[in-house]
Formats: sequence, structure tokens, C-alpha cells
Amino acid sequence: MKVLLTGALGNIGRNATKKLIEQGHQVRCFDLKTRANEKVAQRIEGQIEVVWGDVRSPDDLAAAVQGQDVIIHLAFIMPPASEDRPQWAREINVAGTENLLQAMKTVLPPPKIIFSSTFSVFGDTQSQPPPRTVSDPVKPVDNYTRHKVECERLVQESGLDWAIFRFAVVPPMSLGGVEELPKMFDFPLDMRIEFVHPRDAGLALANAVGSKKVWGKTLLIGGGPSGQLYYRDFMGRMMNAMGIGMLPERAFGSKAAMSDWLDTSESQSLLNYQQHTFEDFVQEIASLLGYKRYLVPLFRPLIRRWVLQKSPYFRAKR
Repeated sequence: MKVLLTGALGNIGRNATKKLIEQGHQVRCFDLKTRANEKVAQRIEGQIEVVWGDVRSPDDLAAAVQGQDVIIHLAFIMPPASEDRPQWAREINVAGTENLLQAMKTVLPPPKIIFSSTFSVFGDTQSQPPPRTVSDPVKPVDNYTRHKVECERLVQESGLDWAIFRFAVVPPMSLGGVEELPKMFDFPLDMRIEFVHPRDAGLALANAVGSKKVWGKTLLIGGGPSGQLYYRDFMGRMMNAMGIGMLPERAFGSKAAMSDWLDTSESQSLLNYQQHTFEDFVQEIASLLGYKRYLVPLFRPLIRRWVLQKSPYFRAKR
């Protein structure tokens, strides 16, 4: 099948693209032309068609959707940018989705759409017994989740064949940048969190493309029982795998947690995508350190001190 992915060169998009290629689909990637995206595209040059464009441009989207069977819509601005620049984020998130839906309606027959949403639309449910189900009410609390809920409605009311995937936490297969460190301290250690391996997230999307049973459904996409953790376990296992060791509790905040465990029985039954565990991810992240993992023990006190300096909570409580 011919498949277009918007936001194709991001975390989930890269993994979905790889799985779609493996399954023999013709893949068209639509994304902004940035230096980072060009580097990603070069790695799979010859296996995909790249269309550079902006979801804010109806003309860009009208050209991109031509001849496609399925559209996987991933392009979206996430926090903190969605909260720091709300008008800009809305132009991309909501208006961009409207532009895409209008462009799709000009194609005959119109393609189907899979919209990528988030389990954060349920709001803070930590006081409720898990797991969350699709029938639970949505309670968006910030621009990002409000945009997701609004776009879900736009997709459902579009008259097109649609599926909505609400993803759990899909961490990138990378060590991350220094700028990401402060955010990891925001959440309480007793928070329930569901992880899904990025390759499994990509597989769920790829398997949905050829499915006859997902259309008209909203599905929860998570890691299943092996991906259901407390944040304490998530952070502890990651820090230990990198040789740093778990950080003190006072380094972590108590921000409202838009996270929970999910009932993924229906999505797993339809898509058979849960192939990797959290432990697989931890070991893969540790392997990215390469020879550096042998140096970490030598400098562990200095590294821990440096990492803790990134926590606003640790600094405030000293």
C-alpha cells in the first residue's frame, strides 16, 4: 500500500517508517526541511520518498496526499513548546490537522487516516484504580492534551475512515540531550507509568495499515504488563543501567501526572505489536554508551553531582 506519514522523521515516525518498509509498503515521508531531518532522511535514502513541507500550508499537504492509501498523522507540537508558544502550537496541531483532513477529501477515493494521540488525554488519574480504558472520560489539562482531544473529534467527524491511537510513553532510543534532564525530575516517584518500546509503537502503526478491523476505533497503545511500572522503577533501572545509580527522592517533584497503566488487550489482539519489554529497552540504552560505560564508575560521584544540579527540586531543598 501507499502510505504517507506526517512528522515522519520524529521518534515514532522513524520506527513506523522502518516497519512499513520491511512490510513492503511504499512510504512517503512528509516533514519540515531541517538539518536534523535531512540527516535522518539520508539514512534511508532510496527506500522512501521524502516530501518537504509544512502542515500549515494547504498546498504542501494537497500535493503530499495525492495517490496515498493511508495517512499516518504524527506531526504535532509537544510540551514544553506547546505550552510556551500556544498560538504557534495551535496553528500546527489543530489547524494543521484541519488542513490535512481537507486535503484528504480532495482525493478520490480518499485515503484512510490513523491519528496519533496520547494517553495523557485522561488527565491525572493516579487516584483512580488502574487500568485506563478507551471508555474512560477525557480530561485535558494543558494545550497539548486539549489539542489532541480537539483533533480526535475533528478526525472522528471528518467523514473519512479513521483510527485513533492513544500512545503510552514512547521514549526515543537515544541517550537524550542535556536540555532534557530537568524534565525527568518533574514527576513523583510513585507515579504509575506505562512504557511502550519505540519499535513496538512503530509496529502497531505498520500493522494497522493493512488491517480491516481497526477503522472506526480508538485504541490504547502500550507495552502491556511488562511495560507497567512505577516511575521509581523506571528511573532506577535506567540510571543503574548507565552506571549512575538511582538518584535521591528529594531530587524529584510532585507535578500532576498525566500517566497511568492501560488496558491494551484490544489493541494487542488486533495488532500483535507487543514484542519488546522495558528491560530490552534498558539494555539497548546501556549499549549506546559503548566504551563510556566502563568510564562511568571512575567518575560516578562527579556525574551524579552534575546530573543532580539539573534538578530544580534538589537545589531548592538543599
